[in-house]
Amino acid sequence: MNLMDYQAIEAQHSTGVYGKRPVVVVKGKGMQVWDAEGNEYLDMGAGIAVANVGHCHDRVIAAVTEQVQTLITCPELFYNNRRAELLAKLSTLFPEGYDRFFLCNSGTEAIEAALKFTRLTTGKTDFIVMQNAFHGRTFGALTATGKAKIRDPFEPLVPGFIRVPYNDVEAVKEAITDQTAAILVEPIQGEGGVNVPDDDYLAQLSDRCQESGVLLLLDEIQTGFGRTGHWFAFRHDNRIKPDMVCMAKGMGGGVPIGCVAVGPRIPALKSGDHGSTFGGNPLACASALAAIQVI
Repeated sequence: MNLMDYQAIEAQHSTGVYGKRPVVVVKGKGMQVWDAEGNEYLDMGAGIAVANVGHCHDRVIAAVTEQVQTLITCPELFYNNRRAELLAKLSTLFPEGYDRFFLCNSGTEAIEAALKFTRLTTGKTDFIVMQNAFHGRTFGALTATGKAKIRDPFEPLVPGFIRVPYNDVEAVKEAITDQTAAILVEPIQGEGGVNVPDDDYLAQLSDRCQESGVLLLLDEIQTGFGRTGHWFAFRHDNRIKPDMVCMAKGMGGGVPIGCVAVGPRIPALKSGDHGSTFGGNPLACASALAAIQVI
């Protein structure tokens, strides 16, 4: 097949929800990708912030190759060695007290899990979210997303989401009521325009959450795994104490994986409260372990 054949097939059989560039990418290594005609490009988007260690890193390839020959999937109805190793490793990337993790397959799944865990454990309904935020495209994550052009075609969405300006602590304080369950915020807004808040913004939100009993949910899907110079952006300031941290993208070295880190203020969950068929599968865990080791 030639370049036009591949493009024609995708144009015919895909749903059309993506605006595609006229490039057929067939190979990647490090920062470079190659198209079907052998042209070389620099992937300045890192695969939409996924390729933190580059494309096809040797250690990721080795880990995935070994795992795919051993065991690919294993639901969390059973224990698994590779999953246990990843969970243990994740616990070393967080402050003391963050030693529980829910594994899933993507960022939007991580957000949905955090929203569910919040309503389940607080008994409250409302979330404070930010203008210009982006959290995903499933219903809860989409409701929390700030861009009207993304949300509006799917209204009515999930009730109980209150939107305030980003980087405005006073607006958040004024929005808190006795039904506020959590504040959901990105340490740096990515899709919204790479908006960097004031240095003490997250610390002030954290203080307010600690005082009021409201949970603080951090979306570190874009900022996690070294993209700000630390494992997670919130770790630049010890005053920031999130109750849940959502992560994905660069976590898996290119293989789909998502995760929610659960902090000490969240009580134990019980069997059946949530689940994921593919979450925590050995293949994704092996790839994530390798990517973390590289970082």
